[in-house]
Amino acid sequence: MSSDARRMIPSVDAVLRALDGDGQHPLGAEAVRAVLADVRKGVDASGELPALEAIVLRSREALATMERPSLRRVINASGVILQTNLGRAPLSDRAIAAMSEVARGYSNLEFDLAEGTRGSRHEHVRELIRRTTGAEDGLVVNNNAAALFMVLQVFAQGREVLVSRGQMVEIGGGFRIPDVLRQSGATLVEVGTTNRTYASDYASAWSERTAALLRVHASNFRVVGFTAEPSLSELADVAHAHGGLLLDDLGSGCLVDTERYGITHEPTVRESLAAGADLALFSGDKLLGGPQCGIVVGRDDLVATLRAHPLARALRIDKLTIAALNTTLMSYAEGRECEEIPVWQMAGMPLATVRRRARSWAHAAGAGARVIDARTMVGGGSLPGEGVPTACVAVVDERGADWLARELRSGEPGIVARIDNGRVLLDPRTVDPRDDRLVAARLRSRPPAK
Repeated sequence: MSSDARRMIPSVDAVLRALDGDGQHPLGAEAVRAVLADVRKGVDASGELPALEAIVLRSREALATMERPSLRRVINASGVILQTNLGRAPLSDRAIAAMSEVARGYSNLEFDLAEGTRGSRHEHVRELIRRTTGAEDGLVVNNNAAALFMVLQVFAQGREVLVSRGQMVEIGGGFRIPDVLRQSGATLVEVGTTNRTYASDYASAWSERTAALLRVHASNFRVVGFTAEPSLSELADVAHAHGGLLLDDLGSGCLVDTERYGITHEPTVRESLAAGADLALFSGDKLLGGPQCGIVVGRDDLVATLRAHPLARALRIDKLTIAALNTTLMSYAEGRECEEIPVWQMAGMPLATVRRRARSWAHAAGAGARVIDARTMVGGGSLPGEGVPTACVAVVDERGADWLARELRSGEPGIVARIDNGRVLLDPRTVDPRDDRLVAARLRSRPPAK
């Protein structure tokens, strides 16, 4: 490298001035320094110095990358409704509006407007939980794993909890039921076998140290073939005959009859409580279609104990979650979940409508695209293997499926599709119809092959 070329590399201030104000802040200076460091490496290697305009352009692109939020909106065309990696359940317009309303100023989060005294954040969703689940009382924490941890620590710390070997599952993100039990201070006692467990197995394992029987619903796995498991009411009989608790980890927390959507029946929260569960636990951002949270419902004396425990504060939800959960539950209370909650809008969309949208996308994609029959999966640790019929756009590109999928993800917003047999599949069922024109435009405008 010649010393002349190195001396001609512009200063940080010179590049910042050329940015016309775009870089006049700490991030701008950081972006320019990073670009100039790369320029120096290039000069050292080749002896060639890029023009100032090229350096400014690279700096502007680097600054834009730094300013782009890490968490941003994507379009889910993957064909999985509750896509865990994409944030699970999208919220209803009503829930989003409620969140915006309380976020822009102050709220009565913990203030009783009628009395002018301190209130409780738990009260905002308490009555709606009762109304929609039939429970005596309910409490909300920040996710279902936290709910399970709290219930076990409060009611079973230092004591035994009976669980079927067939329910020793991993609940996502590497977290496993046995690990949650150990951290709570409860002692896990496995009963039965992986594929066959009977009520008598629980009764035989019960001891004076046993506090509860835990049922973990198979919401994200399925054991088939030579299997047996007792009903929830049978488990309730065992637990209550021994003076213990029946805890039911439902996972998804469904409030509607899934058979209405052509999906295998998923036990509802009401059914769990009616069968004798003392406490039922479930997620807010799965089949409920609300924000991330964990909901505990059941006997009022048990919920009152949880509410008074210090963990209730450590695991409490914020005002935005309360606003979104409140309006989501209100949709159920008013019988409007099919019209307002995206999860059920997607599941219930007529196949003819989905097919019409798919044809429009295929037309925009041009040669190499066609409409095929497929299935939209529920996903999100809910209803394993279950789905509803759909119509996907299958696109073949000579540059390969990986290239096309990456090209779709790289835009703003990114479009997430799936790859199947060398084709990129896009499912309209999991895409908000308001985004149809955007998807079509991106398929139409993808760079031509050279």
